[in-house]
Amino acid sequence: MPICLPERPEFSTESERQVWQRLRDGLGDDDLLIANQRVTDRFKDHEIDLAVVLPGAGLVVLEVKGSQVSCTDGVWTILRNRRVEEIHPVRQVTQAKYALRSYVEQDRRWGNRRRIRWCHAIVLPYSDVDDGFAQPDCPRWAVLGREEMDDLIPRLRAIGARQETGHRVPDSDDVHAIEDILRGRLGPQRDPIGAADERADIADRLTQEQSAVLDAIRLLPRVEVRGGAGSGKTWLAVEQARRLSRQGVRVALMCYSRGLAAYLERRVQTFGRKETPSYVGTFHGLGADWGAAEGTDDDSDYWERRLPAQMVQLAHTQSARRRFDAIVVDEAQDFADLWWPALLAALADEDSGRLYAFSDEGQRVFSRFAGAPAQMVPIVLDHNLRNTRQIGEVFNPLTPMRMRLLGGEGPAATLVPCRAADALETADDQVGRLLDDGWRPEDVALLATGSRHPEQKARQERGQDHYWASFWDAEQVFYGHVLGFKGLERRAVVLALNESEPRERSRERLYVGLSRARDQLVVCGDPDFVEAVGGSSVLRRLVSC
Repeated sequence: MPICLPERPEFSTESERQVWQRLRDGLGDDDLLIANQRVTDRFKDHEIDLAVVLPGAGLVVLEVKGSQVSCTDGVWTILRNRRVEEIHPVRQVTQAKYALRSYVEQDRRWGNRRRIRWCHAIVLPYSDVDDGFAQPDCPRWAVLGREEMDDLIPRLRAIGARQETGHRVPDSDDVHAIEDILRGRLGPQRDPIGAADERADIADRLTQEQSAVLDAIRLLPRVEVRGGAGSGKTWLAVEQARRLSRQGVRVALMCYSRGLAAYLERRVQTFGRKETPSYVGTFHGLGADWGAAEGTDDDSDYWERRLPAQMVQLAHTQSARRRFDAIVVDEAQDFADLWWPALLAALADEDSGRLYAFSDEGQRVFSRFAGAPAQMVPIVLDHNLRNTRQIGEVFNPLTPMRMRLLGGEGPAATLVPCRAADALETADDQVGRLLDDGWRPEDVALLATGSRHPEQKARQERGQDHYWASFWDAEQVFYGHVLGFKGLERRAVVLALNESEPRERSRERLYVGLSRARDQLVVCGDPDFVEAVGGSSVLRRLVSC
């Protein structure tokens, strides 16, 4: 899917909508699709129906004319409401093209780039065009009629080759430069908190609108909701647990990580008594509540095998009121195969009990290679609501599915090049800069992908409860690791890529780290590492932001 500007345009004619949908469904990830772009110069106001920026081909401005269009003796006409009207599509599209070109090239963000290949075309989705058609200012190959709609994208790419002007073809950097220019991004904001508050209000509203998903699944007993980072899965998981509890259902709301569990516990503390789930915490914490034997943090066999097996046995010894009518799991991709039997055993009725799992396969950072039970109905969320567009574009190539970015505009994501060995020290400097820029300590987190930051180690030595309490401390920057930060977020995140070399699941760690910031993202690391782990598309988007 291409970069769409805007993401969801509104059209005054069905012909423009149909052409836009064809382009949206057929263009590639690095292409830019522009709709309803207005450009004002000293002569007039121009409106561009559609334009596409195609790396390796050119920028093509499109004038779309619906209904029945004809051209006789150089005069273009269209049939509207049973009346024939004269139109001037070639003049419209060429003037709009030149106005847009001037606007782009005069913007400081275009810099010293040389001119790219600018082209234009007339698109007539409901009219046939004779093969012999030609006008001095409009050759046949610049007019695309009804019979050419199935080959629309290849023909647009060919127009760039035909309109050879001696100018270079655009590349992906040009695409992002044009996108930034047309979005009209302002300079650095003096009040990052105010801007973040506004984006947060919008994101909260959009997230609440996602509750329609819960309305749709209210009669389904076993559902897996899949979505990428920022799609509102955690909010939906908590809301589902609240709704079920309000219905008198005995509910367990659980996850894998202690940090996310602490967040969930704080969230439900704001609920009324009848809306509060019966259990909120980690999967393993439920075993402890049932009297399971304790284990040490470094004993993976205990956590992944022995404890889940013991929980199955303990579940059958629990009274019905100690088990659950429904279980809601957040970050379900972290749950191993052996954990699901324990969850099902925790249901008062293993056959009819309800189970709702919220997952993101791209964030499978633990090598358990498991999944929710096969009989669950899958529901897909494809909108990113929580991250700014600038951040979402950086990690979007890493998501299992292409996400539509609805999170609003924010500061550019930045890459601070450094060696892996220097990443933590460089990240410390960047934290200081964020605080100098107006962010509060409570807004900022420093996350590592390799060894933990010394400050994180020091806090954890005082116990996990003390460590996670610092997440809520308004006077402290939070120091964490991507493995323990899934499902959590901060307004501003400094990501330290301090792995010495790519290793198993480095790609997933990078995805998690890049997606934890809601408003501002700073990455400290080796560009070669970013490219090796995330691919050239991630590096290019991070560098060009």
